[in-house]
Amino acid sequence: MLLIRSQFANLVMYVTLFLWGLVMMPVAFWSRDGALWVIRKYCAFALWWFKVSCGLRSEIRGTVPVDEVLIVSKHMSFLDILMIAGAVPRVKFIMKRELIWAPVLGIYAWRIGCPPVARGKKGGAIKQMVAHIEADAQKGHKGGQTVIFAQGTRVLPGVKAPYKVGAGVLYTQMNQPAVPAATNCGVFWARRSPYIKPGLAVVEFLDPIPPGLELRAFMEKIEDVVESNSDRLMREAGFVFPGGE
Repeated sequence: MLLIRSQFANLVMYVTLFLWGLVMMPVAFWSRDGALWVIRKYCAFALWWFKVSCGLRSEIRGTVPVDEVLIVSKHMSFLDILMIAGAVPRVKFIMKRELIWAPVLGIYAWRIGCPPVARGKKGGAIKQMVAHIEADAQKGHKGGQTVIFAQGTRVLPGVKAPYKVGAGVLYTQMNQPAVPAATNCGVFWARRSPYIKPGLAVVEFLDPIPPGLELRAFMEKIEDVVESNSDRLMREAGFVFPGGE
């Protein structure tokens, strides 16, 4: 029964994403604010739908960033994207370049200024990120919240994956506060899992890290803060770490 509910919930979510995004595309093309409004409304629906269909509730904790900041988040599930996009007022995600060609989704990502990054190019990818953000600001799109997933991909609960240096480079070059974001979403909807489990998924915005740290010091601090708090949220959700950590 859980598998059937999960697959049905997934189907409705993606069909609604396509139809809502298609119908509301004129609003998105009208302005970036319009595109952001469409995205927030869809996220609100999707989170409500998971609650009623699968018993998966969601909660944002901490102070939601509204100023121009870099949000450095753990990424465990499509769910944490929905939660962050639904809560943060002028969000734009650092995303892999291939997604810009995704039907409907790619158009909205382009419209809200998401920097596309070619994976595997390392230094070149970082330069692309910085150049895109600077060019966007020169067009008058200031005051947004740039989200980067520090590990570069979705990570399963209990798996330790290295933090990519891109988050640190953006922090040092953009000269903005960095807001760490922890989550336990993967406990309920894990990477490539067919199951969406009931419970309380949390994204927690933590105390900002002021600009000014050196790259290595920032990377050590952000990893410690995000990982320790994500582990805390996962334990709270009932996850048991391998080896009883």
